[in-house]
Amino acid sequence: MDIVIAGGHGKIAMRLHPLLVERGHRVRALIRSPDQENDVRSAGAEPVVCDMEMHDDLSEHVDGADMVVFAAGAGPGSGAARKWTVDRDCAIKLMRAATKKGIRGYLMISAINVEEPRGNEVFQAYCKAKAEADYSLKQSGLDYTIIRPGRLTDEPGTGRVSISPRLPRGSISRDDVAAVIAEIPDIPAVIGRQFDLTSGDVPIRDAVMYFDGDEQGRV
Repeated sequence: MDIVIAGGHGKIAMRLHPLLVERGHRVRALIRSPDQENDVRSAGAEPVVCDMEMHDDLSEHVDGADMVVFAAGAGPGSGAARKWTVDRDCAIKLMRAATKKGIRGYLMISAINVEEPRGNEVFQAYCKAKAEADYSLKQSGLDYTIIRPGRLTDEPGTGRVSISPRLPRGSISRDDVAAVIAEIPDIPAVIGRQFDLTSGDVPIRDAVMYFDGDEQGRV
């Protein structure tokens, strides 16, 4: 499968690239700066320089893909305005590009409980932007999967998670988020599903497969 990852130099994406390549997928990483090319290549992905905020049409950068993954984000330290331009608007640009190029699969990395904005002004903007992006994806007609991880950490992955349509707020390592995402292209039954994701006790492959049979997960 040919997979394009937006936010290709991000902390989750850089963990995800080698996992997908090991499974035989071709991985292309959309990155903002040529300075990131060597890092991306070392992780097994093909760098594609594309500042998504600066382009209205991303279609030429995803041409030929079977699936796109939105792993981009404005990141810590950014203001409320960039939560809208990156976390919402760039996600929607990627939806339009996928539709234009006939790409069916779209995997969104969202966040747990974004439908309940909280915290300071910037974090509330982040929650609202992510929620609007998720809603737009559900209305897009694409074959979507929305993963909503809890608080992200850089601790080593455990290989065990909790997956459910609704979970209490919790945390999860970026290693384990990447490992869950890597399973998705091989499990078509998660199409049209949204699920929360935190650390847990179930091996990742089993957790994804179990959710595969949980009709409560359909949205």
